Amino acid sequence: MINSGDTAFVLISAALVLLMTPGLALFYGGMVRRKNVLGTILQSFIMISVIGLEWIYLGYTLSFGSDVAGFIGNLDFVALKGVGTSPSPTYATTIPHLLFMIYQCMFAIITPALITGAFAERMRFGPFLLFSLLWALIVYNPVCHWVWGGGFLAQRGVLDFAGGLVVHLTCGVAALAAAIAIGPRRGYGRENFKPHNLPLTLLGAGLLWFGWFGFNGGSALAANGLAVSAFVATHLAGLTAMLVWILVEWLHYGKPTSLGAASGAIAGLATITPAAGFVGPNAAVVIGALAGLICYLAVMAKNKFGYDDSLDVVGIHGVGGLVGTLCVGIFASKAINPAGANGLLAGNPSLLGTQILGILVVGVYTLVISFILLKVIDFVFGLRLSVEDEVSGLDLSQHSEEAYDF
Repeated sequence: MINSGDTAFVLISAALVLLMTPGLALFYGGMVRRKNVLGTILQSFIMISVIGLEWIYLGYTLSFGSDVAGFIGNLDFVALKGVGTSPSPTYATTIPHLLFMIYQCMFAIITPALITGAFAERMRFGPFLLFSLLWALIVYNPVCHWVWGGGFLAQRGVLDFAGGLVVHLTCGVAALAAAIAIGPRRGYGRENFKPHNLPLTLLGAGLLWFGWFGFNGGSALAANGLAVSAFVATHLAGLTAMLVWILVEWLHYGKPTSLGAASGAIAGLATITPAAGFVGPNAAVVIGALAGLICYLAVMAKNKFGYDDSLDVVGIHGVGGLVGTLCVGIFASKAINPAGANGLLAGNPSLLGTQILGILVVGVYTLVISFILLKVIDFVFGLRLSVEDEVSGLDLSQHSEEAYDF
């Protein structure tokens, strides 16, 4: 039966997750050069429309429709057919089915928006929209079904509480494919690419942190103890990672930075996401510390590998999602969530192997399909800005606007 408290809680959580997309737009917008700030913000903001409509008409049914061969959902819910205000016996027994649908819609929206940080300042707007739409259909929807919709990874026991695999690993791996396929920004390694407005980035980080309580806490789909546990784990991991990142940066470069604080917090929040509903407070602190250290090292490593991941999507979200998914296999406890499983430290090493399987399957599939998709769109339409447009910036060349008119 419908529970009014659960319904109110998930309604608020859905709104919080939606807020994360404008928050991400500001977070990314502050880190690019001033000539690209509006174009970068719009790449996130427009996903609310493009992916929202994709989700309503096809995405939801492909993700959460009845299982077809373990790979994809059927078309029972196409155009929201049969998705009403009664509960869903499969996914949400105390809230309206329609509410579960729109809550999951917010996850689908932010995932391709996260990828945009990898190719910031150099992709044409039209081909970007096409890539995002096709990527949602061909990558996000199947992976969502595998893990959350009853597909073959769920059947194998892979655990992902709020999106370590479905959101962060997919966007991080797709970001790597995009950075390689599109190539570096012109002048990369020679010109100054410092963020133009770090207060904007810090504001975006704060909004993301706030929204993350709906992202992780709301994934309990009820106003209960599990939601509280996920909420606390989320906060502890974020604050621990921020501190560890700052300390490592201080030791490495000699000074802590505000960009480091924002990056560390987001790394911790991304890394705890798959584990938030399966671990207690002390494990969350350990996961946050691992995130602050490992994600920092991953961001530094891009300079050695030579790819231009403009805003560190790979190092923060991709590596964070991977580490967090592994941590589920280590720290998960049925004492926290009886519907989950015990991990390595609770006497069940097999869960760690299951989580590794999930990482390999999702990572390889996402990398291959994303790279092919990018190359095909590039061949047909051309992904990259012209030399002149890249010099003048996204704002003028793609949108005939300027963020700052002094």
